[in-house]
Amino acid sequence: MPFREINSKMVEATVIPGQKMFSQRGAMLAYRGEVSFTPNIQGGQGGVMSMIGRRMANEATPLMTVEGSGTVMFGHGGYHIQVINLAGDTLYVEADRLLAFDGTLQQGTMFMGSQGGVMGMVRGQVTGQGLFTTTLKGHGAVAVMAHGGVIELPITPGREVHVDPQAYVAHHGDVRNKLSTALGWRDMVGRGSGEAFQLELSGSGAVYVQASEEKL
Repeated sequence: MPFREINSKMVEATVIPGQKMFSQRGAMLAYRGEVSFTPNIQGGQGGVMSMIGRRMANEATPLMTVEGSGTVMFGHGGYHIQVINLAGDTLYVEADRLLAFDGTLQQGTMFMGSQGGVMGMVRGQVTGQGLFTTTLKGHGAVAVMAHGGVIELPITPGREVHVDPQAYVAHHGDVRNKLSTALGWRDMVGRGSGEAFQLELSGSGAVYVQASEEKL
């Protein structure tokens, strides 16, 4: 169920009978046709265990199930929207950044400590991001929100990418992440935006970075 980008802050999705999609509550701006919106308490395709994991991680972002026949326009808070198309791979994204996504995608929760060991847990404490993150896997489209627009940076073997943790939006592919430190005298002055910590991503895939250090 592809999204059509209306502008940088609005997307439109075609809703087809027999196919579901999920959106963040309050994200519907307008719609045409016979479309229904119902609260989703099971957390999409991930089921009850996925929902429990997100609640433990304080990531239980309320979702709506969207069904019927018509078109729906989505947007939220004036945030910039990035559409990511998955072709069987897995997207790792913070739950509160999800605007809408295909119901065919399997939703789950991953403990960030399993990527990078202890450093993965440190990352959650230092950056304000949860120790858990939401995963979406399969074939379909995902619309995510960000501040100031998004750029996609490829990650290739032997050429890791370093990202300010506050600017990180999502990543996909066979990617490992760990938190590294680059503490110097420059990090002890100024506005203290967190450049002393860098998120290092290596492997094969891509990372999405927003043009801001502001959280949603």
